[in-house]
Amino acid sequence: MRFKNFLSFERMITPVIIKVLFYIGFVASIIGGIVVFIGAVIAGFADGGVGAILLGFIGGLIGGILTAILGALATRIYAELLILFFRINETLTDIKGLLQDK
Repeated sequence: MRFKNFLSFERMITPVIIKVLFYIGFVASIIGGIVVFIGAVIAGFADGGVGAILLGFIGGLIGGILTAILGALATRIYAELLILFFRINETLTDIKGLLQDK
């Protein structure tokens, strides 16, 4: 029965793929935040001086955290918007089935 649904496009598989892509995007956001932090710290050390190192650390910490949080948030919002269309389709399909049964 499931294979029949797969071939007839009655149930969508794209929401599962979107969820997997969300997790990949979430991990990429965390890695991006870490890269921003390390890049800022390295730039601070390259400029030399205690002030540049401290500024690079603090700027990298704030920038890295913002990159990770905002990246994860944007990824989540985008995934939710994509899944919303499929949920609407599934709900309308269920309503159609109930109306046909009556």
